[in-house]
This record gives sequence, structure tokens and C-alpha cells, in this order.
Amino acid sequence: MLSSARHAFARAPRRAFSTTSTRAYDVSKLILLGRLGKDPEVRTTKGDKEYASYTVATTNYPPPPPNPDGSRQEAGTTWHHIVCFNPGQTNFLRTLQKGAQVYVEANFELREADSSADPSSAQAQKQIFLRHESIRVIKHAPSHNETHE
Repeated sequence: MLSSARHAFARAPRRAFSTTSTRAYDVSKLILLGRLGKDPEVRTTKGDKEYASYTVATTNYPPPPPNPDGSRQEAGTTWHHIVCFNPGQTNFLRTLQKGAQVYVEANFELREADSSADPSSAQAQKQIFLRHESIRVIKHAPSHNETHE
């Protein structure tokens, strides 16, 4: 019985995983859950197009494993710089304040270093370019005139 089932399976048409070119769906995305490091800034390109720039801080958790002596390093913070070219989103970003907890989805691009740049400049280093895709506010920042007890 098993051999007849095996023959039937071998003769059955096989379906490819996808008939669409894989390049049509390639994506490189970064999801962040963190806090705004400062109020988003609206800037202008050389072509007079407005865009927003903002920074999200994430804490590397869990912290690194304990050292041989039992001590443990503190969890580090990573700062992610994101740009947004969507006018509707730029207007929304203007309303957010430093300290707001946010969920961000951004397209991720690794840019190669410019070999002709000054070695001490950012252009001489590989850079991660994050282009804003979406943002959700998890918790708004406390207002500046609130007092904490």
C-alpha cells in the first residue's frame, strides 16, 4: 500500500513554491519598539521638498551574559536615525515629542562606504539608511509641565 501511494505522489504534478519572480517581493525591513530620542525635526531637501527626521532609542535586551566573575554589563542603547518623505506622515510626526514610546516599521538599506571620503567622516563608514514606512504611538510622552512624585 505504501509503495502505491509513493508512486502516486511521484507522478502527481508538483507545484513550485512561487511562480512570481522573487525580486518582486524582496524586502528589507526593520521593526523598532522604542522611545523617541528627541522631537522629530522637519527639514528641506536641496529640491525644496520637506521631510522629517527622527531618532528612536532601543535598549538591547536581554543584557549580555554574565562575565566569568558573575558581574553583568548593563544593557546598551542603540540609536536609530530614520527619515520620512511622506507629507502626511511628516505632519503627524510634527506632533510627537521626545520620550514617546513608538512602534516603527522602516525600510532598511546598507550603504557602502565612500572610499574617497575623509576616513574620519560618516561617509567613509558603512551606514544603515532607514526610510520611514509607518509609526504607531504606544504611549505619548509626559507633557513638559507634568510633575513626577
